[in-house]
Order: sequence, then C-alpha cells, then structure tokens
Amino acid sequence: MNESMTIGVDLGDKKHQLCVLDAQGHIVEEREIVNTRAAVTQCFAQYRGAVVAMETGTHSPWVSDVVAAAGCTARVGNTRKLRAIWLSRQKCDVRDAQMLARIARFDPQLLYPIVHRREATRVDLVLIKARDQLVRTRATLINSLRGLVKSHGERLRGCSSDAFARKVQLPEALKAALEPMRAIIEALTRQIRGYDRQIEAAAAQRYPHTARLTQVRGVGTLTALAYLLILEEPQRFEQSRAVGAFVGLTPRRDQSGDTDKQLRITKEGSGLLRRLLVGCAHYILGPFGQECDLRRYGQKLMARGGKNAKRRAVVAVARKLAVLLHALWTSGATYQADRPLAVAG
Repeated sequence: MNESMTIGVDLGDKKHQLCVLDAQGHIVEEREIVNTRAAVTQCFAQYRGAVVAMETGTHSPWVSDVVAAAGCTARVGNTRKLRAIWLSRQKCDVRDAQMLARIARFDPQLLYPIVHRREATRVDLVLIKARDQLVRTRATLINSLRGLVKSHGERLRGCSSDAFARKVQLPEALKAALEPMRAIIEALTRQIRGYDRQIEAAAAQRYPHTARLTQVRGVGTLTALAYLLILEEPQRFEQSRAVGAFVGLTPRRDQSGDTDKQLRITKEGSGLLRRLLVGCAHYILGPFGQECDLRRYGQKLMARGGKNAKRRAVVAVARKLAVLLHALWTSGATYQADRPLAVAG
C-alpha cells in the first residue's frame, strides 16, 4: 500500500508523464507510460492506495476509472481553474506532472476536482453527441450549397433542414456539380432520423424520468435525455437554481468596491446542453409556443425594449427552464403551464 504517495499525471494522446512524490514531498520517480489501457492498468497496480491527480481531458474519464479500479484515489482537476499550470512560463509535461502532484499533496481542493460520469452514462451520451455532430455537418453543407447557388444568381426555396434534400430543386447548370452534396445531405438526414429513433428508445427503456421533463411544451425527448445524462445525479445540486450556473447561463460578475458589473453569461459546462435549452427557449417564445409562465416571463423581459432585448429574454428563459426541469425531476410534480413560476433562476 502507498497511502503516503501522491502521483501527478500529465495526460497525453500517445504517452502520459508521471511524477511520484513521497510523504515528505520528495520526487521518488518520474517516467512516461504508453497511453493504452493495459499499460495504465499495469502501472498503477504497483501504487495501490496512492492519490493520483490529473487534469480533465479526452482521456481523463477512462484513465480515472482504471486508476480507481487499481485501488488508487483519483483526483481529476478542472483544467480551466488550474492557471498555475497553463500560465507557467516553463510549461512542459514533466513540470505539469510535478505541479499536479504538489497541488494534490498540499490541498486537493485547489484542483477544483470534478467527478466524471459513469461509463454507462457516457456511452448513452455519445449517442446524442454523434447526432449533434451530424446535425451541425448537415447545416454547414446546406448553407454552403445555398451560397454556391446564390453566387450564380439563383436561389433555393426556403424549407426545413429535414425536408431540404427532398424539396430543393437545383439549377440545371449546376446540377452535375451540386447533386453529390444534395445526396450527402439526404443521407445525413436518414442517419439523423435513425439516431432520433435510438434516442426515443433509450429514453423509454432506461430513462423514464424524461417523461417528467417533456411535460413542458417545447422540451422534446432529445433535450430531456441530454439533460438527465449530463446532470446524471439530481442530488449533486442542493438547490435547483444552481443548475443555471452549471450549464453556464448565469452572468459573469466583476465586483470591486462600489463597482459591480454584470457581464455576459459564463458559458461554462456543456455547450451541447446549453444550445438545446436555448433552442427550447426560442420555441417557447416563438409563434408556436404555448401560453405559459415561461413565455410570459420572457415576453415581460422583451417588453422592456433596449438593445438585444430578445436575446436577453431567450437566455433568461433558458436559465429558468434549466432550473424548472431540475425541480420537476427531483419533485416528480405535474407541470402546470398556467401556474406562476415557483422556482428562482
């Protein structure tokens, strides 16, 4: 057992750099290990009981799982908070591993540690992330195709992304050049619909709580499932209003003395979930939105006028929606659209 040891790991794509400290803070060992599951497992099996610190990154979820399975205590630091590392003038893998080990040895809270989601949750979340990537790729292709046609004095009819490949009529002069792009857009649409079916099935079979969240008109199964997977455990938030900050929809603050500036939103947390919530807010405030407390709240903000009134209202509604969904999730209550908002955002 190595309870007195602290290990800093600078994660890399091909190799990881290790720095091992003893109880007195002396460097016992520094070395590299290959970035494979077998090599990482073999390495940490000899340090059972040690505290292992690393930063968040592509490999930190599975590496932290392997470290924990080897009997070590994994501490995953928030990269955005570790300025002492990424602002160093002598930055290199060896020094980064040393710094991680010393911070974890002195006070693990200085790592601003995070807890990765369970592997099963991460697997289901890949489904939503893969769909999102296809949607964004399709949007890029549609915009490019419209631009290419427009540059020749023609315009394509307006329609939804889902119907674009089926309804669009390409100019004869450009058909040979642009038909392959249209075919790819059509194929992407079929794949996206396939993902939608898988998401509906996953929500129905493994995540019945999605039904509580979709009570709010404008929140579909995709947003509800992404919300459950990204938050994972509702009990991690003592108050529902903390969810607004978690998804980066609360304003930054710059307060000093008599000055207290209110800045743009932090945009911390999951950009995917934030985009989905903002999309729901657009629907709620749009022409097809149901008359409800959230809609009235947003309309009240828009009525104040001023620069960017609509955009501010959309963000505010998205923040309130994030808080409301958590309250519905934890309470199991029935959502009543005409009831005044009872949760703070």
